[in-house]
Amino acid sequence: MTTSAPKPAWLKVRPPAGERYQFIKGRLRQLGLATVCEEARCPNVAECWGGGTATIMVMGDTCTRGCRFCAVKTNRVGRPIDPEEPIKVAGMLAQLELDYVVITSVDRDDLPDQGAGHFAAVIREVKARRPDMLVEVLIPDFRGERGLIRLVADAGPDVIAHNVETVARLTPRVRDPRANYQQSLDVLRVVKEHAPAIATKTSLMIGLGETEAEVAEALRDLRAVDCEIVTFGQYLQPTAKHLPVVEYVRPEVFAAYEDLGKRLGFRYVASGPLVRSSYRAGELFIKGMLEARKSPAVAHP
Repeated sequence: MTTSAPKPAWLKVRPPAGERYQFIKGRLRQLGLATVCEEARCPNVAECWGGGTATIMVMGDTCTRGCRFCAVKTNRVGRPIDPEEPIKVAGMLAQLELDYVVITSVDRDDLPDQGAGHFAAVIREVKARRPDMLVEVLIPDFRGERGLIRLVADAGPDVIAHNVETVARLTPRVRDPRANYQQSLDVLRVVKEHAPAIATKTSLMIGLGETEAEVAEALRDLRAVDCEIVTFGQYLQPTAKHLPVVEYVRPEVFAAYEDLGKRLGFRYVASGPLVRSSYRAGELFIKGMLEARKSPAVAHP
């Protein structure tokens, strides 16, 4: 079953605007950098850019996979890698004076290392220019190759996110055949086994036909691999060619998922119709969590 009903009131957002938004957009254009905020048509772009946060997408704007929910351009072969991109990204972030950044990428199955080495180079360059900057990376699954996942972890990001996207039953219908539910769980598990100090994070889209029991099962699976942070958001069909929305899920259901996640032991849960993986409120919490981890323990009387 699918829905053709108009979007409910709780999904209405203002068009992007504001001086800070225009400034960040202009600098990104000058440097030739892409953002997932625009490519994936995120509904929170005005809020995040207006607050000085953007999710930078490296390795071009063309993905080698064809997930049925995603608005990012796809092709069998991606655009040539810009070897100067790590320096460009680090330089731009230094100019914008951010203290928390999210870096993601398209899938690059066409490259020998699927782009893991380039990803690591971006992280290292950003950390070299701004050692105080907290870096979250939202990574592909690298087809489950552990060495590539470890390569990114060894570059020193503070948070590694990888999205399971949906529940196990719906994964074959929603995601590219090269992705699968267990493989995504394994990515998060490998990160924690290899680098326990790195916080792990994931996201699920709601409204694709999943049941509440399936969402609960996914949350238990994620806690089993020690995933610490999870976000839930309403799936919105980007074009008529993409998967239709099955249901516009009411805010109170998102609130119930948030409560369940907290009871299962997630350190942070962001759950709401307009929440996305790179969500500013979540970043502010994670910043506090990471700073607390780095501070020496305080003795209490």
